[in-house]
Amino acid sequence: MTDTLTKKPKAPPLLGANFDIEAPAVLLPYQQKWIADESQLKIAEKSRRIGLTWAEAADCALVAASDKKSGGQNVYYVGYNQDMTMEFVEACAMWARSFNYAASEIEEGIFVDEDGDKEIKTYTIRFPKAKNRITALSSRPSNLRGKQGVVVIDEAAFHEDLAGLIKAALALLIWGGKVRIISTHNGDENAFNDLIQEVRALKRSGTVHKTTFKEAVEQGLYKRVCLRLGRDYDAAEEAAWMAEVYKFYGDDAEEELDVIPAQGSGRWLTMGQLEKLQNEDSKVIRFIAPKGFELWTEDARNNHVDKWLEEVADPVLLTLDKTHPHYYGLDFARKRDASSMWWQAERLNMSRYCPYVLEMEKTPYNQQKRICIHVIERTPRFSKGANDATGNGGFLAEQLQIKFGAHRIDAVNMSEGWYAEHTPHFGKCLTDGTIEDMPADRDIRDDHLLFKKIKGVARIPAERTTSSTGSKRHGDSGIAHLLCDYASKFPTPELDWTPVPVDRSEVPRGMRDMFEKLVSLSGFLGSGCF
Repeated sequence: MTDTLTKKPKAPPLLGANFDIEAPAVLLPYQQKWIADESQLKIAEKSRRIGLTWAEAADCALVAASDKKSGGQNVYYVGYNQDMTMEFVEACAMWARSFNYAASEIEEGIFVDEDGDKEIKTYTIRFPKAKNRITALSSRPSNLRGKQGVVVIDEAAFHEDLAGLIKAALALLIWGGKVRIISTHNGDENAFNDLIQEVRALKRSGTVHKTTFKEAVEQGLYKRVCLRLGRDYDAAEEAAWMAEVYKFYGDDAEEELDVIPAQGSGRWLTMGQLEKLQNEDSKVIRFIAPKGFELWTEDARNNHVDKWLEEVADPVLLTLDKTHPHYYGLDFARKRDASSMWWQAERLNMSRYCPYVLEMEKTPYNQQKRICIHVIERTPRFSKGANDATGNGGFLAEQLQIKFGAHRIDAVNMSEGWYAEHTPHFGKCLTDGTIEDMPADRDIRDDHLLFKKIKGVARIPAERTTSSTGSKRHGDSGIAHLLCDYASKFPTPELDWTPVPVDRSEVPRGMRDMFEKLVSLSGFLGSGCF
């Protein structure tokens, strides 16, 4: 199998290069070694972005296209989100075309889970001659029941129930199936790392392949990058490129690139997970109060805020989709950290995206209230907000409840019990595609990296980071994001009304006191009925 894959073709269609040179082997040495290993259970602990899953797709195309006598089997791919699943299936289709195997177009289907309460999209490629197929499944362990063939679990360390998934997959080995488990590390306290240790300790049959970023570069990864981009290889440029990659990952380089699981960190979200969500179109707008702002007169502060709202916030608010319900979560801070207001809009398919995040640094209470009311009133189909009401945050939560109603603004007293109840849903939405994106912003990313599992509960510990503006942060936007996810679980009818002007002189004298109370309680003084 390896000889077939490494044979030098006359033209390099897989690489798409237009060089007048002899094409190199399509697969790099570490990719060839992985495919050549015929073990029933093999595990790859790897660096990010080295193309091992791409190589696995080549092997899967060969297996599915072969007849039963030649070892052909069905292939079942299990990823933890739809994007990576589609990418793998497309890679398999590309390899099948390159090997000149007859294969169907990618078929989309709907799989109904065993409880009958959830429809899951599947992707399939069929090989008519071999009567085998490649099918992508969701990561629910029960989906593997009754299946036989090769199972590929990609980015295994990030699956919600990896232990159950491994148990279900290994059952296929009894009748000659094979299991391929591929992943970067996600700390040392998970089933992926446990499985590696068991195999290395000879407690379980199988093989482990470890490939670091440096090893991949030594075996030609950067040369392959140059080939794809049409550049001439230069050793000095390779060294600079590799240094830049390590600089980008910073403190996470050991785990993400050098394949050393973070020991005892309890980190809940990884750099890799957050990278996949980053979206340049998702805005971050920040109001930073000038030095001594709290000593200005109330009118001067309000005028300054209003100018910022007009120049910075309003252009963003005008871009919001008027057909999508909107939610927010707000983590409150007054002096040391930033108040962060995370907004999400919900599509018809129930996925949620972040149009923008609003942050307020060193901003007095009344001006925070003014900013929040301004943006909420101008948000189309506003459905629900959740405010951190712990400590001083209770003031702003109460003021917004008075303005918009307690049924619409939830004042959340965040406790360990609250985290235990609501962070699992947040984590699931971050990895299954329900939450589509987040701003490509360093402070936002670093806030989310602060989440750690403490006694089995994901939360922000008592530690701070320094922001891009030099101020301190305490996971501010991460908490706001969590609160926004919480708010989205309890939608209310969208805020919408048409004010009817009323001349008080038209109200009968005996009813004027009651009228005054009603319009006061409504929060829309002088606006009339709504």
